[in-house]
Amino acid sequence: MPPPGGRVAFTATTAKNAKPKEKIYRLAVENGLYLEIHPTGSKYWRHKYRFAGKEKRLSHGVYPEVTLAEARDARDDARRLLRQGIDPGRVRRSRKAKEEWEADNTFKSVAGEWLKKQRPTWAESTAKKRENLLRNDIYPWLGSTPINHVETSDLISLLQRIEDRGAIETAHNARQVLNQICRYAKQTRRVDANPASDLQGVLSPKGTQHRPAIVDPAAFGKLLLAIEGYEGSHVVRCLLRLCPILFQRPGEMISMEWEEIDWKASTWNLPASKMKMRQEHVVPLSLQAIAILRDLEPLTGRLPYVFPNARRRREHVSPATINSALQKLGYDTKSQHCAHGFRASARTMMDEQLGFRLEWIEHQLAHQVRDSLGRAYNRTKHLPQRTEMMQKWADYLDLLKQGARQENILVGDFGQKSV
Repeated sequence: MPPPGGRVAFTATTAKNAKPKEKIYRLAVENGLYLEIHPTGSKYWRHKYRFAGKEKRLSHGVYPEVTLAEARDARDDARRLLRQGIDPGRVRRSRKAKEEWEADNTFKSVAGEWLKKQRPTWAESTAKKRENLLRNDIYPWLGSTPINHVETSDLISLLQRIEDRGAIETAHNARQVLNQICRYAKQTRRVDANPASDLQGVLSPKGTQHRPAIVDPAAFGKLLLAIEGYEGSHVVRCLLRLCPILFQRPGEMISMEWEEIDWKASTWNLPASKMKMRQEHVVPLSLQAIAILRDLEPLTGRLPYVFPNARRRREHVSPATINSALQKLGYDTKSQHCAHGFRASARTMMDEQLGFRLEWIEHQLAHQVRDSLGRAYNRTKHLPQRTEMMQKWADYLDLLKQGARQENILVGDFGQKSV
């Protein structure tokens, strides 16, 4: 029997049985809620209401995905807002805008912006390390999270996950990167506060980084002799032979390119993009260095890199190549001598054994050297003196090898410290 007034109550069966017609039509539910049926058969829950004297409408979803009960609940929520003097349509638009903003401002998207801005200030090796850190240790857990939803507890959990696998150094690097990204998010008004600013002390202290180096001439001579007898690939053997002669950073050594070699001037010209200090650097090439490069040129000279990867020929060897080769020679790279150790070896012996000016040595190491007025020297500063120094250094290394063969170190007067 129909209710008073002759109006039939709207039920779930009413919604189910509503058939499409030639034109859109509506079936009223109650209190402004109605079902809108389209000629295609699609059915939509709508809610008609008035706010500030104007008639407005809200959509509450599509039937049957949204049931009658759910549509009524959504309508009732809107009516509660109306009783509070709030336009539910405006609330809906604000919520949608917030969701769209969060979808466009995930941690990964903000980190990508930060990377793009910082990349020009980094050496290529540094950029790759940052990208790998984000890709392997941060994005899988934070990448899709809206940046304004990232909390300090999320960051602590992520860092402790890295620490728990024993990667203390990686965890500390991750903390630094997270702080910089979250600070950038605050600077660009994505967040009100930096959630990474309170991470100090959450990780175990990292041990003092130890880069072992042989600085005793006799022991270094034995290392040079071992390198001469390296039985791995010719490319790696040449790389090993050049490391003590040129003593540049391992990342710079492995990424040496043929186009950077000036045969006429006998120099290796490194672009600022490869350098830690972001300044161009010139490395004078001794006769011994030129001979090694000339020997390797027929093998790799048509490729971009002097020391190409064995599998991916247009890429350079991996960062672990030098240490791996030293380990094959029987050297413990954590306690005896490592790839970076060639720099310390050269600095110590060029100063203590050969007596060259520290200013020249530091400049050749590509360290930041400033004059008395605080100005950075340019890349060609003291180049004639450094060229002579690099040749005498290579000659000294030959004598160390000869002494190792004879088990008798030869000491020569190769230079005097200038006053």
